[in-house]
Amino acid sequence: MLDSFRHQGMRKQLVDHLKEKGIKDQNVLGAINTIPRHQFLDTAFVNFAYQDKAFPIGSGQTISQPFTVAFQSQLLDLKPNEKVLEVGTGSGYQAAVLSLLDAEVFTIERQRDLFLKTKEFLPKLGYNCMFIYGDGYKGLPKFAPFDKIIITCGAPFIPEDLLAQLKVGGKMVAPIGDGNTQLMHLIEKISEKENKITTHGNFSFVPMLNDKSNGN
Repeated sequence: MLDSFRHQGMRKQLVDHLKEKGIKDQNVLGAINTIPRHQFLDTAFVNFAYQDKAFPIGSGQTISQPFTVAFQSQLLDLKPNEKVLEVGTGSGYQAAVLSLLDAEVFTIERQRDLFLKTKEFLPKLGYNCMFIYGDGYKGLPKFAPFDKIIITCGAPFIPEDLLAQLKVGGKMVAPIGDGNTQLMHLIEKISEKENKITTHGNFSFVPMLNDKSNGN
C-alpha cells in the first residue's frame, strides 16, 4: 500500500492535533509523523487511519489511539539504545514508534494470529524488533533486565514479575485498572526495594489476558 502525499498530509494534521493535546516530545512527534499508520489497518479503515481513534485489528484487539501511543511513549522517556520491553504487540504500531526512538525493542504478544501477522509485517516496513509469543505477565526473564517497560493493555495490577525485570533507575508505563478505563501509572524503580509511582490520567485499553496456564 502506497504512502501518498495525501497520507503524509493527514499525518502532519495528526501531529498538529497531538501537539494541541499536550504532546511535546519532538522525537515522539517525529515518529508519529513518519509511520504510515494506514498500513497497519484493515482496508475498511484506511480513510480514517489518521483520526485520533482506536480501531479493531482482529482477535478482539485494537490499534491504540495515536494520542495514547504518543502519551505513553513520552512518559517512557526513552533514550537511544535503551532496552525496552513492550507487553502487548498488537498491530505493531507502538513497537514501530519505539523502534524509531532508537530503542532495542523486545515485544511480546499472547494472541498467536496477531503475533504471526505482526512479526512478518513490521520488518517489511523497516522496523526491526525481537518478537516473542508468550505471556506478558511473566515478561522475558531471559532478556532482562530492561531499561524501560511499557504495557499496552489494561492490567488489573502492576505485575511483580515485570517489576523484577526492570533495572534500578528504569521506568515502567502501565495502564492499571479492572474496568473499562484504567489509570496510567509511571513506576520509577529507585532501588530493589523502593519504587516511585505517579498517575497520569484515565485511558481505555483492552484488558490484559490473565490465563497464565496458556503461556508460550
